[in-house]
Amino acid sequence: MKMSLTTGAYEARSVIASAQRCVNLFPEANPSDSEFPTTHHLTPGLIKRASAPLKGFRGLYTATSGDLYAVVSTGLYRIANDWTFTLLGSLATSSGPVSMRDNSLTLVVVDGSEDGYMVDLTTYEFAKIDEEAFYGSPCISILNDFLIFNQPDTRQFYISGALAVTFDSLDIVSKNGAPDKLVATAAIAGAVWLLGERTTEVWSPSGADDFAFQRYPGVLIHQGCSAPASVATIDTSVYWLSDGADGQGMVFRSSQMSALRISTHAMEAEIKSYARIDDAIGYCYQRDGHIFYVLTFPTADKTWCFDLATGQWHERLWMDAAGALHRHRGNCFAQWNRMQLVGDWETGDLYEMTPDAYDDAGHDMLHIRSWPALSNEKKRIFLDRFSLDMEVGEIPVGEDEPQVRLRWSDTRGRSWKNPVSRGLGARGQFGHLVRFNRCGQSRERVFEVSWSAPVKTALNGAYVDAELGA
Repeated sequence: MKMSLTTGAYEARSVIASAQRCVNLFPEANPSDSEFPTTHHLTPGLIKRASAPLKGFRGLYTATSGDLYAVVSTGLYRIANDWTFTLLGSLATSSGPVSMRDNSLTLVVVDGSEDGYMVDLTTYEFAKIDEEAFYGSPCISILNDFLIFNQPDTRQFYISGALAVTFDSLDIVSKNGAPDKLVATAAIAGAVWLLGERTTEVWSPSGADDFAFQRYPGVLIHQGCSAPASVATIDTSVYWLSDGADGQGMVFRSSQMSALRISTHAMEAEIKSYARIDDAIGYCYQRDGHIFYVLTFPTADKTWCFDLATGQWHERLWMDAAGALHRHRGNCFAQWNRMQLVGDWETGDLYEMTPDAYDDAGHDMLHIRSWPALSNEKKRIFLDRFSLDMEVGEIPVGEDEPQVRLRWSDTRGRSWKNPVSRGLGARGQFGHLVRFNRCGQSRERVFEVSWSAPVKTALNGAYVDAELGA
């Protein structure tokens, strides 16, 4: 019997529906003539590239000039090609996400307070924005050379001058489709998305002299935003964690002028159990044809990741020395010098995030995958052998043979048997089949495998030798 894997993480509200986990693995569809429909590949590992003088990355940004900027605690830094950090100035706040954008001349930084900061991209001169018509913002967007801000705790958004960091008290308007306050803005595909507490509307360039944008007629989306830092853009889409009268804690992606729900019922049930979700942080990136939206809940200590290529979710988690799983180390993201970089939320470490690394900067990365429940109309099943189809035999010279662990549940995921281990094969044993014998009997069985290995591996699926009973 062949056991394929076709869905992502799905631990349903009731375990009788599903008890699947997918941790630090993501599926990729195989050609139609393949034995298994998908292969689960490892999520990228981390390589430490540098350490900042302070601790706690709050933002990373690659400017149009090609320079890399970072906010770590109170410090705004420029990072050179040799990974040295040059302090440009200090922020009044020391924690919480920041937003950075530039208009090709000046970099602007905001942190959700009434303050804002700017850096000349040629001279690297740092200054606090000192204009009467600047009101602060939790985020910045840019469209048609205008920097776009939303005034905290109001319905209003305002813009800078074109290619300038100057402000006119008349260049401010209100989100007007509904009375809820504005949470964040996002510019994508020639339009500005205004995400409020309960509703979202879309504005487009107007060409008018009095204000550069106008509301797109007939568009009012009854889904707001729970967390301003959860808003992320890539390609032609906006991603965000929702709020609104129709439900809180769902995840949406824009689709033309509407919102498409991408979270699952099970994921939404878990999100609603979190003590806090307004601090969620999101970013998007593309790798090998997969567009990923990474969503971290700092208070809940959990990171989820959506893969647009398959429409499936998986968990991205970091394992400490005691074996406990936590949110991913990356708190912010930037693409720079053909590298994908993330900054550590706790330390001052800056990492390259790459599929060529198989651990998290020296810490073992744990991969977990469980199967849908195996049953036959609740009749007894005698399970003689469980065999994994994995990529094996890649052990570096001098390394111990990595182990893969199997555990199972006969209570639909409520309780688990102690795990048993088998080797992933010696170096060069590319045809090695990982087998677990004498797996007992059950009326309904959930299998789960896990492993940590500093080598390239992948999981296709499994085979089960079974006999049916009464």
